[in-house]
Amino acid sequence: MSLVGKKAPSFSSKAVVNGYEIVENFSLDQYVGNKYVIFFFYPMDFTFVCPTEILAFQEKLTEFEKRGVAVVGCSTDSEFSHWAWLNTEKKNGGIKGVKFPIVADLSKNIAMNYGVLAGEYDYDDQGNSIFNGEPVAFRGLFLIDKNGKVRHELINDLPLGRSVDEAIRMVDALQHFEEVGEVCPANWKPGEEAMNASAEGVATYLSKH
Repeated sequence: MSLVGKKAPSFSSKAVVNGYEIVENFSLDQYVGNKYVIFFFYPMDFTFVCPTEILAFQEKLTEFEKRGVAVVGCSTDSEFSHWAWLNTEKKNGGIKGVKFPIVADLSKNIAMNYGVLAGEYDYDDQGNSIFNGEPVAFRGLFLIDKNGKVRHELINDLPLGRSVDEAIRMVDALQHFEEVGEVCPANWKPGEEAMNASAEGVATYLSKH
C-alpha cells in the first residue's frame, strides 16, 4: 500500500554519517519541523547500479541542500559494510566522498515498513522460518515534507536506476504548491506556468497549451 499522504514510518537505527562516523540511533524524526527529506533505498553495497545512484545524489547534494532537503540513503547492509564502501575509492568500486547519511537496515524492518522489501518472511512445511524473494530493498524513494508526511514515492525494480533530476523536480513542485498554492501540471519545471486547482484554472491553462 502507498505511504503517500501518511506519516513516514519512524525508526531508530545505526547509520554512517559524513562518510566515516557510525552513529547508534539515527532517525528521520530529527528533521520534522526543520527540513524536507529525500529518503531512498537501494538493494546492496558493493554492487553495480547502486553506486551510480548514490554518487549522483552526492553530485546534486548542494541542489537539495539549498532547497532545505536532507538526503538519506538506506539498504539492508550493516553499518560496517556501509563504512567499508564509503571508504573505498571510486576506481575500486567504492563511493568515497559521499557525505549524506546511509542507514543500516540489517533487520529489514525499515524496508518492510516502507513497503520496499523485495520478498517476505514465511514458514516451510516443517515450521522453519524462510524468506521468499530477495532479502534486499527495491529502489524506493520517498519525499517527506517538514511535517513528516510522505508526499511522493517511487519504487523501481532492482535493475532500474532512478533519475536524481526528477527527485529535485518533485521537491520543486511540492515547494511551489506550498508557497503559491498552484498545482503543477505534467512535466512542470520552476519558471514555467502552473495552474489554479479549479475548473476555470484548468481551462485557462489548457487553452494556452
